[in-house]
Amino acid sequence: FPNKCTDILRVGEAMLAGEIEYRKGNIDLAFEHLRESIKRDDNLVYSEPWGWMQPTRHAYAALSLEQGLLEQAAQAYAEDLGFVADIPRGHQHPNNVWALVGYRECLKLLGREAEYNQLEQPYQLAIQMADIPVTSSCYCRGMKPTNCSAGRRESKL
Repeated sequence: FPNKCTDILRVGEAMLAGEIEYRKGNIDLAFEHLRESIKRDDNLVYSEPWGWMQPTRHAYAALSLEQGLLEQAAQAYAEDLGFVADIPRGHQHPNNVWALVGYRECLKLLGREAEYNQLEQPYQLAIQMADIPVTSSCYCRGMKPTNCSAGRRESKL
């Protein structure tokens, strides 16, 4: 196995830190952590199975889109889908339904209709294969912060 477990877990550490900071409202810090997770993931040596299975660009792009950072989100989706040449093949996810949904949403909002329409066939094929409804590249998008302890009962034990 070419990657150390600590290097793999550091990807998740940065990704989790980014999502936590985002929920706290620390948007700039959240994106710093999410960019770091992408960098760490990209620096893993390719292997099968992948060292880190969750595409790090999905959360970054989805939360960028949620913040109205359309170009930033579109770039991350394009990289993830393999439309950007300098991303190593092992970190591209061609025709990934999650990234296609997000990228098409960005293209539509940016008024890039020709590119949006070019992705119709791959999108339709990918969405037909999905076993659950896909409305965003990450479940982290659209979540409202909650108080985890609200309504919690104290244990009697």
